[in-house]
Amino acid sequence: MATRAGVRDAQCASKASFDVAKIRNDFPALSIDARGKPLVYLDNAATSQKPRSVIDALSTYYERQNANVHRGVHYLSELATSLYEAAREKACTFLNAPAKEEIVFVRGATEGLNLVAQTHGRSVLEDGDEILITGMEHHSNIVPWQILAEQTGAVLKVAPIDDRGELRIDELEALINGRTKIVSVVHISNSLGTINPVRQICAMAREHGATSIVDGAQAAPHLPVDVRELGCDFYTVSGHKMFGPTGIGLLYGRMELLERMPPYQGGGEMISSVTFEKTEYAPPPAKFEAGTPHISGAVGLGAAIDYLGSLDWGGVMVHEQGLLSYAIEALSEVPGLRFIGTAPCKASVVSFVMDGVHAHDIGTIVDREGVAIRTGHHCTQPVMDRFGLSATARASFAFYNNADDVDRLARALRRVREVFG
Repeated sequence: MATRAGVRDAQCASKASFDVAKIRNDFPALSIDARGKPLVYLDNAATSQKPRSVIDALSTYYERQNANVHRGVHYLSELATSLYEAAREKACTFLNAPAKEEIVFVRGATEGLNLVAQTHGRSVLEDGDEILITGMEHHSNIVPWQILAEQTGAVLKVAPIDDRGELRIDELEALINGRTKIVSVVHISNSLGTINPVRQICAMAREHGATSIVDGAQAAPHLPVDVRELGCDFYTVSGHKMFGPTGIGLLYGRMELLERMPPYQGGGEMISSVTFEKTEYAPPPAKFEAGTPHISGAVGLGAAIDYLGSLDWGGVMVHEQGLLSYAIEALSEVPGLRFIGTAPCKASVVSFVMDGVHAHDIGTIVDREGVAIRTGHHCTQPVMDRFGLSATARASFAFYNNADDVDRLARALRRVREVFG
């Protein structure tokens, strides 16, 4: 493995093509103090900070563009509608979807998964059918399928992970059979950082006539997503993890499936006509966007997509992988620290435990040093059970983090060691 100095030198050498200092200036929150010290924000897997362009887009919307969408004929309504639908077009390009009508605005990846479960899932599942997920799923990709299984009599199957936190792809393939109707997997694990071979998994599902669903909440901030290249039937992301507002997200679905699915909620905008005897539903995506949508959230998400589109993604991925290597090397020097999740193909997420110290105590002491990390089960309690743990500490990096952030984290963890001996 490269030395810490070597990795840091490589990080510095990459600045010519990827200027981290310039990017950090785009994010106001990175310049604040926390506990009287400059903030080091390493909780990006929970939510990311927002660039000034997103903040300005939200402010401008409420100051000069605010109106309800689609039904109004006045100037502001037409303007708000154009901004809202422009955001859908940007999302279509961002995911490389075939058509903008295949993009549904949702509150986030969680709602996207619930929507698919309660519309598509309830339409296709019968008693004894099978739903396949993996052992590294976030609760949002477990609980909706458990609820669906109880409603339909389907059986939930789980593909295991190994001691490195890597999916046992051979065992997953063995679990797919003629009864498998749904295969739903995470693209990147939020608690382990593991990047799954979703293209391969989607192909397996397709060969057996099963629907493939990908939870892309953690993938969208770290790598380009191409739903056509992945071959998935559904893909869902959360705006707040990809430098956009909270309460907004995207669900991509193949039009053929969206057209067959029943509505998720009823109300205004999702109809073509209503009488007391019968309601005719609007075509997708309107069919799944009942009521007044999160208009400002869509506008802000559109601004976030614009910002991401301005980046050199080759540089982003090289930078983040360099940070990951540097962090692993630096944290390996902390006595009694053990990593959880060491798959060879992983994103910039470092989860760990320390001998004799509870994860929450780690987080508290590190916070006093101005360093923000996440502690707990990370909404992946089955992952914790797999490793015999109640919680881990997790540092998750974004493209605006740098080697100095890693050094501050390492010093803070050595402080934890001093306190607990």
